[in-house]
Amino acid sequence: MYEETSVETVDRGQYPDAVTPWEDPDWRADALAWAERGLAAQGPRRARRLSVRLRPWSVLIRMTADGAPDTWFKANPPASAFEAGLTEALARWAPGQVLAPLAVDADRGWSLLPDGGTLFRDAHLTAEAGERAWAQALYQYGTMQRALCSRTAEIARLGVPDARLAVLPALFDGLVRDNPVLDPETRTALHRLRPRVEEWCDELAAIGIPDTLDHADLHDGQLFAPAPGRFTFFDWGDAAVSHPFCSLLVPLRRAGEQYGPHVLPRLRDAYLDAWSGMGAPGIDLRHGASLAWRLGAIGRACSWGRLFPSAPASLTARADTEAAGWLTGMLGDPAL
Repeated sequence: MYEETSVETVDRGQYPDAVTPWEDPDWRADALAWAERGLAAQGPRRARRLSVRLRPWSVLIRMTADGAPDTWFKANPPASAFEAGLTEALARWAPGQVLAPLAVDADRGWSLLPDGGTLFRDAHLTAEAGERAWAQALYQYGTMQRALCSRTAEIARLGVPDARLAVLPALFDGLVRDNPVLDPETRTALHRLRPRVEEWCDELAAIGIPDTLDHADLHDGQLFAPAPGRFTFFDWGDAAVSHPFCSLLVPLRRAGEQYGPHVLPRLRDAYLDAWSGMGAPGIDLRHGASLAWRLGAIGRACSWGRLFPSAPASLTARADTEAAGWLTGMLGDPAL
């Protein structure tokens, strides 16, 4: 056991009724013992203090010890348990660009992670520096995605969900059919949108950019900024195998909220620079980004189904509401 282990805080955020494995004493003891073994492999044991963050989609434990860097334990629900194995594989395939785990248990969806440094959202940049940093981050991310195109089959074998263009229309059908909070008018409008969804997928596929890994939730709290102009990507629990441009939806929405819509073309083009030289002219790439702005909402809606199975009805209803919001957004015009 640790020399000393104390739980300092248990943060449930906006989800006080979330039920996670943390509530099970046997699971908790097993998870902490596994984390202890992983930490023992890193160096001498120290007294550790635990800060626990519970959400319907993860158990995250910050493990703090005097004189040592923080370490994080993460447990995923079954629907996103692939994250542990994916994180381990990405550390091999894209060294230096992702947060490399100290240990993983892929079968149980457990990861032991080092502290990644300063989050991008905590860097406190000026507007000009923030826009420039977003452009650098998106170019780096797009370059990594492009390098991973050859790994798509391997990524799928790790259990990463399939959201390729070929299956997006069927995913859309299931989401619209099964979401209980869509009102009749919105459901009808989405049914009418279905032929356009298939057309958008066909148009995007025709541009010739292959499917690859889509983070699907790349906001400014999902990447570290360890050095000027360099970023480390993490938190792959919402990921899918999909068209890479679908990744643009979340970061561009976030950057637009921070700096205004005028930044969107610049950031889009910085990302698309990573895909130049693949035979598609710039005008087609920009059109593809516009198509993916809408189609990316399907992956975001799917991710809200990746909760712990013990989630109470109040939380599944909230997840359905979030998913419905992403679907409804497809009815509007893209911001690009």
